[in-house]
Amino acid sequence: MVGLPPPRGSARAAADWLLGCARGGGSRVGETRSLRVRATSAMAALARLGVLGPGRCLWKLPVRLSAEFQGYGPRRGYVADRAERSPTFGLLFDIDGVLVRGHRVIPAALEAFSKLVNSQGQLQVPVVFVTNAGNILQRDKAQELSALLECKVDPDQVILSHSPMKLFLQYHNKRMLVSGQGPLVENARALGFQNVVTVDDLRIAFPELDMVDLQRRPKTMRPRSDFPAIEGVLLLGEPVRWETNLQLITDVLLSNGHPGAGLATAPYPHLPVLASNMDLLWMAEASMPRFGHGTFLLCLETIYRKITGHELKYEGLMGKPSILTYRYAEEVIRQQAERRGWAAPIRKLYAIGTCKWQMVERRSNGLMDKRSSGLQQPGAVLPSWCALVYTVLRTQAPKHLLLEGQSSHSTGTETSASVQSS
Repeated sequence: MVGLPPPRGSARAAADWLLGCARGGGSRVGETRSLRVRATSAMAALARLGVLGPGRCLWKLPVRLSAEFQGYGPRRGYVADRAERSPTFGLLFDIDGVLVRGHRVIPAALEAFSKLVNSQGQLQVPVVFVTNAGNILQRDKAQELSALLECKVDPDQVILSHSPMKLFLQYHNKRMLVSGQGPLVENARALGFQNVVTVDDLRIAFPELDMVDLQRRPKTMRPRSDFPAIEGVLLLGEPVRWETNLQLITDVLLSNGHPGAGLATAPYPHLPVLASNMDLLWMAEASMPRFGHGTFLLCLETIYRKITGHELKYEGLMGKPSILTYRYAEEVIRQQAERRGWAAPIRKLYAIGTCKWQMVERRSNGLMDKRSSGLQQPGAVLPSWCALVYTVLRTQAPKHLLLEGQSSHSTGTETSASVQSS
């Protein structure tokens, strides 16, 4: 608002008065505000006079007036200060059941992501993809998402269920038993663990430990006495042969890392256990949910408690919706913003998923707001999360996102609204 009321009369008179305001003459505003603020105030006054009507921008004003306000309005080609152009929020996307079902992309996901990219296909806000999958390499998941969503996804934008294990430096040099499937050793080394043993390695070294499958029972047994002690357990995801993994992991915990020897009394506290992905169930192509790694963990915890009378303890339990994973994602978002040159601090994170924690607003002060949507089926959640993306962009994004990032789905109303909000 300007210090003196604008004159009533012609648009030409209003324009002359506004030019005086912008230069600092004939108004008390010029004595107290910067040229940029005065120009913004002048634009507001133009709107009140009807010179700058709905949907009108500076490049549509008379040439003389437009030239005087070069760089002060939300026009095309406008280069704002870095902090002005920087988003102050980030988006955390679940993948299974939200963006894809199995290996098929959900059509609404493509429409929503078209709002997040510019004409070069670059995401215009910090985005990370948080998945409880752990049986794939980070770079391979990024390539898969890039192809499905038709935009560039970098490996460091993908947070797998076990990604926060990179923070547990105190265990990176220990000899760890790793359970799961897929590229286990490569994933463990990418996390920083350089001395790992797989369940198959352990079964080969101690063939007498795996006795459930009659077809795999060894004919001869030559247990090794030179097998180095195991110092911890990594649970990266659900294995293929649950009975073998449950048996051998329990053997390691009960023997304090010497499964070939055994102990008369099980030690407690037991060896350190790091686990990821607590999903009891997960959604694939099937109409009903499938068992997840959380079901495997529940089996292991129950067996250990039944045998020892003690609770199985985790040194770290990560994956959605653990607070550790969200704090890790928050740091990844901040690093991403720094690399892109976005100077404004990230104040809010919006997490979008399929479970009761679907609508999660993670504030930078460390508090977490959990809001249950009551929607459990992925098909029902899509309208809500797509609407959230649109709402966040309209209410939180800098103006240049709506001006430069318009897709074929954008409307003149949206652009007009962004101009008027300035």
